[in-house]
Amino acid sequence: MANVVATRAAGPAASSRALGVVGAGAMLANVVGVPLGAFAGQLMGWRGPFWALAVFGAAAMALIARQVPHDTDGGQTISVRSELAALRSGRLWLALAACTTTTGGVLSTYTYISPLLTDRAGLAAGLVPLVLVGFGVGALAGFLVGGRLGDRRPHATTIVAPAVTTALLLAICLLSTHAVPTVALIALLGLFGLGANPVLISLGVRFAGKAPTLGSALTVSAFNLGTAIGSWIAGLALESSLGTTGPAVIGTVIAALTLIPTIAIALIQRRRLAT
Repeated sequence: MANVVATRAAGPAASSRALGVVGAGAMLANVVGVPLGAFAGQLMGWRGPFWALAVFGAAAMALIARQVPHDTDGGQTISVRSELAALRSGRLWLALAACTTTTGGVLSTYTYISPLLTDRAGLAAGLVPLVLVGFGVGALAGFLVGGRLGDRRPHATTIVAPAVTTALLLAICLLSTHAVPTVALIALLGLFGLGANPVLISLGVRFAGKAPTLGSALTVSAFNLGTAIGSWIAGLALESSLGTTGPAVIGTVIAALTLIPTIAIALIQRRRLAT
């Protein structure tokens, strides 16, 4: 719902940028909120963070009620049949396929990044959280930058980001025995790997037509599906002869598959403009 409200409030010209800000909030929660909550739990006991979240949640409700504009659709209700008709859109399914592969490629590698850093790159276990923070900071910047670029060049963004992501994952496979390059590549992976997500959400909402909420929900479901499938396959690769580089190899292949639906969407759009 937050994605749909953000796109409506910002308007078509700034929808990707608005989604980038919403997504950046989620990234910021992981980068700052998770360690801050753990620290607060050590000081206040495990109940302390929950009480704090309850207070912040109540404050957020008040701010949302005051600041978020009310729906201006005049009470028009879209039937379930009309919403399901949006599933006939081929471009919607292409966008969902891209959501699945782009997140699956990145997070299948990220899920098992710790053994790669410690066992293969030789990084001390105590430094792994700092590398994860670097990934999170990169993802935060990626959401903001990707959302801003997506409003001007959505199709270029959804093609360049997975292409660079594929190259970064391949470089991680090849340079994983060297700690410094691997750490730098992981930070860049956060920047480019999730940078196309706000644009893909925006495209999913747009291609869903009269069912923007369903389109938004489907994109989020596609992200989660890609994470689940990618992580499962990467886990099998980790136990194979590929060892700790297995997840990165799987991530490279999955990320490369993102180029198929994103290039197809761009070609369809060019054909529409030509006619």
